[in-house]
Amino acid sequence: MSQYIATFHTHLAALRTGRTMEGRRISVQMRPVPRELSSACGTCVCYESNYDCMDLLDSDVEALYLIEGGYVELAHWD
Repeated sequence: MSQYIATFHTHLAALRTGRTMEGRRISVQMRPVPRELSSACGTCVCYESNYDCMDLLDSDVEALYLIEGGYVELAHWD
């Protein structure tokens, strides 16, 4: 399973995404965005999944990061 961090332009978009993922039984945590990633709203959604879950992210997503081997890689951006 891979770990992802999704950042958003608005706090509401992060909340919507978190609720959608929880409804699909995906383990999700709302957290402050790590400083090195930066974000307009300061809230990110961290989750683990076998795929990137782009279809579950709110349309106001800023970027999606994949965490591999302790490194963060940009997987998708707005």
